[in-house]
Amino acid sequence: MATAVEPKPETLRALPGDDVRQIQWRFADRYDLQMLVQSTRAVARGPVARLVAEGARNTHAWTPAKQSLLEHFDASGITGVFLDPEQGGMVEGPKNLALALVAFELAWVDAGAATGSLAGCLALSPIHERGTPEQRDTYMRLCAPAQPGEDRQPWRGAFCLTEPIPYVGVETGILAGKVRVVDWPEGGEPMLQVEKRGRFITNMGFANFVTAAVDTGDPRISKTCMIILHETDPGTFDRGVPTRKLVHQLSSTSDPIFSLRVPASRIVGGYSVKSGVIVPRYSHGEIIEAVFRRTRVTVGVMTAAKLLSAIEPIIRYQRGRFRGGESATPGSPRYEFGLQLKEDTLHRLIDIWATGEASAALGFAAARLFDELDPLERIKNEKFAAEGVAGGTSTLRAMRKLQKKALDFLKQDTTTSHQPPTTSHDERQLVRFALLDSVANVLCPACKLWNTGHGANMMREAVSLMGGYGITEDCPGFLGHKWMDAQLEATYEGPESVQRRQLTLTMTDELFLTQFRNWIGEMRQIASTHPGTGACTLATAMQMWLWSLQHLQKANDAEGARLYQSSRHGVTFPLADALCWLLASRCQILDVLELEAKGGDAAAPSTLAFFTDLCHVQSARAAGEVGRICAELVFGYNRHPAWDAEGCATCYHGEELEAMEGMIPGIASLARGYTDVIESDGSHAAKAGPCARFEGYDQFSRLRVRMDGCLTGSHLAKDRAAEALQHVMIPEALDYPA
Repeated sequence: MATAVEPKPETLRALPGDDVRQIQWRFADRYDLQMLVQSTRAVARGPVARLVAEGARNTHAWTPAKQSLLEHFDASGITGVFLDPEQGGMVEGPKNLALALVAFELAWVDAGAATGSLAGCLALSPIHERGTPEQRDTYMRLCAPAQPGEDRQPWRGAFCLTEPIPYVGVETGILAGKVRVVDWPEGGEPMLQVEKRGRFITNMGFANFVTAAVDTGDPRISKTCMIILHETDPGTFDRGVPTRKLVHQLSSTSDPIFSLRVPASRIVGGYSVKSGVIVPRYSHGEIIEAVFRRTRVTVGVMTAAKLLSAIEPIIRYQRGRFRGGESATPGSPRYEFGLQLKEDTLHRLIDIWATGEASAALGFAAARLFDELDPLERIKNEKFAAEGVAGGTSTLRAMRKLQKKALDFLKQDTTTSHQPPTTSHDERQLVRFALLDSVANVLCPACKLWNTGHGANMMREAVSLMGGYGITEDCPGFLGHKWMDAQLEATYEGPESVQRRQLTLTMTDELFLTQFRNWIGEMRQIASTHPGTGACTLATAMQMWLWSLQHLQKANDAEGARLYQSSRHGVTFPLADALCWLLASRCQILDVLELEAKGGDAAAPSTLAFFTDLCHVQSARAAGEVGRICAELVFGYNRHPAWDAEGCATCYHGEELEAMEGMIPGIASLARGYTDVIESDGSHAAKAGPCARFEGYDQFSRLRVRMDGCLTGSHLAKDRAAEALQHVMIPEALDYPA
């Protein structure tokens, strides 16, 4: 009897365009950001790409050709992206998403260009976040590109924190740079002498000013601070010898030396005088904490751009690999598909693509979160100031009260919207701040750690898929350059250990964990309506991670020492890594749901099906990593039983089994097949000791088995995604030079 044949589902037609990305990354309603993306892309795939193709990366020097990029940045709006419109900028309100989009577009071609443009924003960030109103207004306006009719050059800045070996290397908590008072006229402003040597400082080839971190070298200055240095200040403003980088050569980097006399009004945030001592309002640590918790996100987005930019060049290479040979005639599968006839190449490329989607989703989610958080933080600061809360223990006490209110709200809330209770407007805003702040404290280091760390590993995979072509200068998409650049991005603004250290502190915050529990329920709900996303797999992995964290916080190792403590990086750091996998996969799933809900014509069934399969692939990979890490930590610190009295206490003895054989026939052979048995002559199985027991770990074991079962269908999703990849249309040529 003939049966109906179901039509084969439509596969992905073309690579995702701006219509898809604007919805996924939530700027479809922001015309200003759309225009910024287009103008930045024109610079990236025009002047920047031509410089790379012409070999500008082959020199460490800051050349006139590289200098010309600054004019393109000015004209396109890239330079002014950090500024408010009244200061000469083009984006109203918080700038985190705008900066992330600029970084993404530039890093799609070259991360050095992205770093050079963003380094100017980094120089202004201490002033923007903690500067006095006069400092903010002055330097923002100086750095704005000239308007029509103005005859001036915009100022360029550099951020000088790290100091050269053999002092402190990348340690930001210890400073060799010093500041001291050299003149303090009666009733006048103190004059300060600043001595600072910088290491690996970007933009030094052309910077007009520097925001430098220094320690006090004078009893008349109470603590560390950041201070603004001008190239015209009296003394030495030595830009230093160019750093001999292997990467990011389109940015200017050197080890500068400063010995300058500056007025005390240049201390970022201002100062007060108490008992004849200058007290900076903010220490350098307080300033960089405010700065890095935002700027780390843009670095993570840069690596995400590399991964997604690699997809088209790899497809092009794979399909054309055999063309030109006698065995690949036009129209034959070998000619049309090339290496993509092989499942391995397709599956590995799907892994790269899924990682790129997850890392971009995590990075842009963090950027949007800070856009929402920034105005709330200002409200919180104003409220605290009005109540006389001014740093130190008073701020900690006030934050604890605020976090308790937020926790009380979460206990009453059964949704994932987290809209604060209908009390006063100020109260709602403060509770909302506490909720978002607890998540931002996790998402920022997680984005930086996972995107740049795992992303660098996946860029190596991308290069390997190009064969020997991948490590040549003329590799399409500059993949070899991008792979090398990713290694540096993993160390920017604190290497991986710094991000892991921060996560070990913030991911145990009860306010974050309460929201994390709600996210588990959110994923379960999504799984009921969108099972193909792998949300159920992810929810179980999240549950396993949470169980493991709570267990490790209470557990001891075989020697009786606590497992979860700050010095046990072998416990805390892997658990932080596992959390990053979960957060990235969750953001990826939410992006697909956003596309489905608001995509309109952009959300074609074939596009949604492909992105759904990518989510399933990434969720399965995340669950696998979490399962491995958690199992190693939960069981790895227990001592394995030995063939001694204690270890054999739970073993069967041969004579006991023989005695029971008369009552339960076959028990002796069954027991010997499945349990440890000590024979009458003392012999036993040839292995290290009796099998480990799992008393107290029943819930973990059930979760592990359940999660393994949740992987059902994940490789079918990878097969579907691979087939779509095999047939997706790509442009005739890359839209920037080879």
